[in-house]
This record gives sequence, C-alpha cells and structure tokens, in this order.
Amino acid sequence: MTAVAETNDPVEESTAAAGPADESRGRSARLRHLIITVYGLYARDDGGWLSVATLIRLLADIRIEEQAARSAISRLKRRGILQSRRYGGAAGYQLSAEAQDILNEGDERIFRRHRAAPADGWVLAVFSVPESERHRRHVLRSELTRLGFGMVAPGVWIVPAHPQDTTAQTLRRLGLDGYADLFRAEHLAFGDPAAKIRLWWDLDELERQYEAFIGAHEPARREVSPGGREAFACYVRLLTDWRRLPYLDPGLPAELLPPGWVGIRAADLFFALRERLEEPARAYVRAVTSG
Repeated sequence: MTAVAETNDPVEESTAAAGPADESRGRSARLRHLIITVYGLYARDDGGWLSVATLIRLLADIRIEEQAARSAISRLKRRGILQSRRYGGAAGYQLSAEAQDILNEGDERIFRRHRAAPADGWVLAVFSVPESERHRRHVLRSELTRLGFGMVAPGVWIVPAHPQDTTAQTLRRLGLDGYADLFRAEHLAFGDPAAKIRLWWDLDELERQYEAFIGAHEPARREVSPGGREAFACYVRLLTDWRRLPYLDPGLPAELLPPGWVGIRAADLFFALRERLEEPARAYVRAVTSG
C-alpha cells in the first residue's frame, strides 16, 4: 500500500547527526505514515472512512498522543489524502479517491513475494521533457524512483518486468504519459548485468535499510503474543517500515544480487510476522470499531 506522495517518501535521513528540526520532521513524517497504514489496512472496506474517536483510539494503541495525532491528521487533510466526512452522525475522515487508487496500486508490489528472474526481462522508460516544462521532468524522475526504477542514463530508466507492473497506469494517472515511452527489453550483450545492477541501484543503501528493518522487527518473533492490542500495534509498525522497501528494491533478480542477499531474509521475516499478526490485529480492530 501507498498513498499519494506521502506514503512513499524516502525514509528521512538518519537523525543521529541531525538537528532538532530534522528530528521533528522525521517524527512527523513517521506519524503520518503510521496513520496511512491504519487506513490502508482497516478502512478501505468501509469506503476509506474511520470515525475520529476510533482513529484516535487506535493511534493511542501505537503510543501516539491525541494532540500529535490530530496535528498529523490535519496535515494529511491539507495534502488531499484525507477528507472530512460525517457518517451515521459521527465525525470522521475518509481516504480521498486518489489515495484509494494509489493504495490499491501498491498492494501488489508490497505483498508480492516473487522476485524477477533474468529471463523475465526488463521494462525501460525512455523520456524527454522540454526545458520549458522542467518541473515535470523532476516529477517524472521522482515518480520513476518511487516505482523502483534505476537510472541507466539521464533519459533511460529500468526496472525488472513483472506481470502486474503498474508503471503505465501510474504515469497516465499523473498526466506524465505524454513524456515517456515504455518498452519490454532483455539484456543481449556487453558487460556483466550483476555489475550493472550496482550502477543502476544503490545496493549498499538498500542493504543498510534491510538490516535496519531486520534489527527493528526480528525481536517480535519472540516477544509479541499473537493477539489483541499488541498484535495490532506490532503489525502496523511492521507494515509501515516494510512498505517502502519493495519500491527501493523492486524484486531485483536474486541471480544478479550478492550471495546471501539480506533483502531475501528481510522478506522472509516480514511475511512470517504478517502471517502471525494479520488476523489477530484485524480481530482487535473489529472489536474496537464495533464497541
């Protein structure tokens, strides 16, 4: 799942050496990402709506104070991700139509276990944007990055081919399809594809982020009981941390990655915890919303 640009913003830079303002922005972005995760998991079946009381209660279970929650909700509303709506006499917020569409687009990528194989080929995006519209060039590059593309050359970007690739739909939805052409391709000759991968994607940074994910969530295998509030809080944090990684690593072929690639271990951890926590967490939310 994703939601508008908000959901797939790159994770803020490490705050270890950052100033107070950077740390505050990082916490604020993290809070908004958690809220979108809650909506993506538990509100879409009801038209993307949650009452204010339910949302504040669920966020409290993730140790988010009410004042901070309301501030983050207001910002999501200003960005067009959430909309105010009363339902059955209760005040609440629902996902915008655009946010709903993007969440739906993201599901296939985020919950996909399959990695591409070299024989599957690649999708190439070739684009040219007039200088008079250079702001659109920035938007196009940012969106291709968000979709997991690596840059071969300034106007030629590449991503592994998957049957459910959403590049065309996404560029069309954003009005960027007039600037790009998409091709299916295969590597025919010259150079080692495994070496090229390191030029097109930052594997060192990917490895660092996968290791951070494992470090944050491996303890849950031992510490979290599969039920109630704890399962809900753990699952929301797990998915919030996971959902951007399949965009940074768009299922790159294991054959072209370093031996023992940490991304495979991270995926095994995510799906094992998802299997354990998903249903208890959903049962808890049903109890909260019906209570």
